[in-house]
Amino acid sequence: MRFSERHRLPALATAAVLVVALTGAALVNAAVRAEPALAEPVAAIATEEIDMAAFSPGRIVSDFSFFNPDAMTESEIQTFVQSRSCTSTDESPCLWEYRESTTDQPAAGPGHCAAYAGAEHERASRIISQVATACGISPRVLLVLLQKEQSLLSRPTADGYLRATGYGCPDTADCDADFFGFFNQVYHAAWQFRQYTQEPDRTYQIGDVEVGYNPDAACGANVVDIRNQATANLYNYTPYQPNEAALAESGQDGDGCSTHGNLNFWLFYSAWFGDGATDPYPAVFDSCLNYAGGQPCRAPELIPSL
Repeated sequence: MRFSERHRLPALATAAVLVVALTGAALVNAAVRAEPALAEPVAAIATEEIDMAAFSPGRIVSDFSFFNPDAMTESEIQTFVQSRSCTSTDESPCLWEYRESTTDQPAAGPGHCAAYAGAEHERASRIISQVATACGISPRVLLVLLQKEQSLLSRPTADGYLRATGYGCPDTADCDADFFGFFNQVYHAAWQFRQYTQEPDRTYQIGDVEVGYNPDAACGANVVDIRNQATANLYNYTPYQPNEAALAESGQDGDGCSTHGNLNFWLFYSAWFGDGATDPYPAVFDSCLNYAGGQPCRAPELIPSL
């Protein structure tokens, strides 16, 4: 099994109930771990505020939206998770009240994750903020990942915290227990996204790439013009695209070949944070302002003098 396929939860495990309130503020995703490979899609997707036709398989989210670690402060993350409607089925804490001790993580090298200093009883919001800063991944992306993989913002469970971002979770087996734990999962997912970025020569990269609809090859595939690194990262983590049936009608599960992982990522991001596919700065400006290719602008002292 390829490395890029080893370290993510199957998109099929996120085929789920998505409810968007008329305000566009609340989503509920009843995600279920797929056993063995397919999750039964659970009832409807109601997206009154989101035009499903706007989903672009080649540009699910912009590089700026994906790689901007300053998109939310720790306080804003805490406020956001407290604003979610949270119902636990096994007395697990809601994400806003969850705490976990973290461990030191070494710097992974230039352009990769910086060092993470572990601490006792860190709040989930602090873990998300610190990991986002260390690895140069937007905290919004990490919040969406937690919801689309394990519903941790709306329906937290003990198993969900163990498998929070689906890292180390192949399609055909349970997750690797070496990567269990909320911090372990959040850090390694961000680390993996940075790894895809620093070593982009992978199955899913910028350009025309054939992307399947389902692990079952009989369901077919279609060429996607992957237009940025952020979208390539999402496909390397969850290597399926929604088929026509999944996109045909809001509130429906699609058919037996439909997968929803990357579609759900787009739906959650759109409902919570608005259009995530645009770049904030005109292309005539320095591309690093938009984190093009996942790379931020370098500090002036690091830029060689002319």
